[in-house]
Amino acid sequence: MTRPRLVALDIDGTIVHGKRPPSAAVLDAITSAGRHAVVMLCTGRTVVGVAPALDRIGLDTGVTLTSNGAVEMDTATRRVLSVSRFDVGAGLARLREHFPGAVFAGEHVGVGQRVSGPFPDGILAGNVTEVGVEGLLREPTPKLIMYWPGRTPAETAERAAGLEFDDATMTLDHELPWVTLVPAGMSKASGLARVAARLGIDRADVLAVGDGDNDREMLRWAGHGVAMGQAPPEVHADADSSTATVAEDGLAAALRRWF
Repeated sequence: MTRPRLVALDIDGTIVHGKRPPSAAVLDAITSAGRHAVVMLCTGRTVVGVAPALDRIGLDTGVTLTSNGAVEMDTATRRVLSVSRFDVGAGLARLREHFPGAVFAGEHVGVGQRVSGPFPDGILAGNVTEVGVEGLLREPTPKLIMYWPGRTPAETAERAAGLEFDDATMTLDHELPWVTLVPAGMSKASGLARVAARLGIDRADVLAVGDGDNDREMLRWAGHGVAMGQAPPEVHADADSSTATVAEDGLAAALRRWF
């Protein structure tokens, strides 16, 4: 592709490595890209969870997609622009059936999470309020998280294989025993398509970089999708090219190809 006009970046595993701040090389590469293209974040994080990353990266224009595309926010003001919610009843029932002992969290936009039971410390952003399963059923949400204590991501993925939901889209995590549901039709790709259309940018002129299951559709949709080096094989299969790992500043290398 020619130089991209829109650059869509995942955060965790792409810009940042674990709890570490973005490296100077990555920040410089993002700044350079921003001189020539629209740069936006597309993340599974919530509005509350994305704020520290925006502060560190220094983005202050355009929009940010959070909750796997279900929530759109103004990057500069942090004001929520749109939210797609769904009733969690059917999805919650199926997940409880397949994952005994799991705990759940429904996003309370701009505030934090409503949870069915205790989560590990530090794993959820914002205020955490325990409301039980019944409390979750009362509140439609843009994102439902399931955490399976004591299990591995591989065990979670094996148990989730073949699960489908009429009113939700499911993604997995390759580092945590974690399942995410968002409203059917919502994804980083669908959100990115909306933004590109508003900007008058063709998908052929979009570059996307990510490492997770929730990035796969976005990598396929973009004119050029780049998988981070540590991404699972199925993510690499959906990308047009691969770069080094997040620990090796792979995003910086990917962006330097065009900017």
